[in-house]
Amino acid sequence: MFVIGTAGHIDHGKSALVERITGTDPDRLSEEKQRGMTIDLGFAWFKLESGEEVSIIDVPGHEKFIKNMLTGVGGIDMAILVIAADEGIMPQTIEHFQIINLLEIKSLIVAITKKDLVDSDWISLIKEEIGELLKESPFLDSPIIELSSVTGQGVDDLIIQIEKKAERINSNKTLSKPRLAIDRSFVISGFGSVVTGTLIEGSLDIGQEVELVKSNQIGRIRGLHIHNKPYDHAGPGNRVAVNISGISHQNILRGDTLTIPNWLTVTRAVDVQIKMVRNTKKILRHNSSVMFYTGASESMVKVRLLTSNELAS
Repeated sequence: MFVIGTAGHIDHGKSALVERITGTDPDRLSEEKQRGMTIDLGFAWFKLESGEEVSIIDVPGHEKFIKNMLTGVGGIDMAILVIAADEGIMPQTIEHFQIINLLEIKSLIVAITKKDLVDSDWISLIKEEIGELLKESPFLDSPIIELSSVTGQGVDDLIIQIEKKAERINSNKTLSKPRLAIDRSFVISGFGSVVTGTLIEGSLDIGQEVELVKSNQIGRIRGLHIHNKPYDHAGPGNRVAVNISGISHQNILRGDTLTIPNWLTVTRAVDVQIKMVRNTKKILRHNSSVMFYTGASESMVKVRLLTSNELAS
């Protein structure tokens, strides 16, 4: 089991591609349907020929929803960078690619969508652009697949590449202590509170006692679902829905962490290594206020530089 995340500029066909692969429309909100754009995270899945199930997290492409994109890509094993053939590389293409690079995502596939709208000469120019983008990154040799979500042309080639990449992805996730970054929560009548997220490490079992770290609440697992099917056990790398008893839905927030009791605690300070995005014009100064993202959470923090008063690319 592994998790793929989409990335790319608004209206470049991320959601349409996910629907073509999985048969599921990842845009679940009525506002998304009305506006024709992804606002929050969408989820879908499909099965490879090998029998392995793959989760897909569809992220928004609009710059106003970049925090939702960051929430989605935090726990993925592979990214599909979607670039529309009729527009080529756009600002959010570059920003999403930089985020994938900074997060050191294990694997990348580039999908050139809307192939049916342009000719082969134009596709060649887009590929040259992509080559420049990938240059001097860990993804220089990533496969580039031309496809159309409308006609289906090239989609099978993409799935073949996903299967090849899946065979080589090395999972380093521990099987001991579970850590699930909560990106959604809701209530099901008669069952109670449900949280969803990617199980980054460890495993979960029905009947297990668990804790929400930020809210310091303890409950017990009543049910586990993976891809709408009930399970008694969930291992690392899965997208999991966890039905919890003993915790009110109103006390659950996106960004909290589900784990075993008395293991993790909330902190007000962390040591980090900062890598500046190449060619950025921004300078990070000592005592700057920035948004800090980890897992599915976001916090406003102060940066205390230890070796200089400012950092530049």
